[in-house]
Amino acid sequence: MKRIVEATPVVLASSSPRRQELLRLLCSNFEVIPSQIDEIQQPGESPCEMVLRLAKEKAMAVQPIRPDSIVIAADTVVVCDGFILGKPTNAEEARSMLRRLGGRTHEVFTGLCVVRGETVAVDVASTIVKFAPISNEEIEAYLETGEPFDKAGGYASQGIAARFIDGIEGCYFNVVGLPVSLLYRMLKTREFHFNG
Repeated sequence: MKRIVEATPVVLASSSPRRQELLRLLCSNFEVIPSQIDEIQQPGESPCEMVLRLAKEKAMAVQPIRPDSIVIAADTVVVCDGFILGKPTNAEEARSMLRRLGGRTHEVFTGLCVVRGETVAVDVASTIVKFAPISNEEIEAYLETGEPFDKAGGYASQGIAARFIDGIEGCYFNVVGLPVSLLYRMLKTREFHFNG
């Protein structure tokens, strides 16, 4: 007779609907407790270092609230020509980002942190995205949809912006905001006792 193992509670330290949707591919039952961390790059910090640090800070901010749970946190940035493109705060920033990305290749980094008790695991996923050229008219029409806001780089690959993407090298889900396969490998390690 198969022994029933009690599943360890899982907490996602993010209010992102996209991350919540992707986490459901790994576990159907989890709690959402957004972390309140300022997503600011420190002097001399590379994009990779930044997302790893922020993911860890987010997880560690929530871990004391649910000390017996597995806490998962992520941070995503878009990098083009060495510039980090975060979430645009207004239409002009989004417009500038889309002009920079059009007809170019950029990289998406997502830092992941998984915490349970004293165990802390961090890792990063990187995906290369190629955009087709985008006309000013297309950019203005896209801005009118409202989709570019609250998205790293000013676009949503799973949304209307899919029409601009010519190719992706690496994990598609990383571009959406949660590299599912990397997270699954991290959770499978015996320290986390994940039964999703």
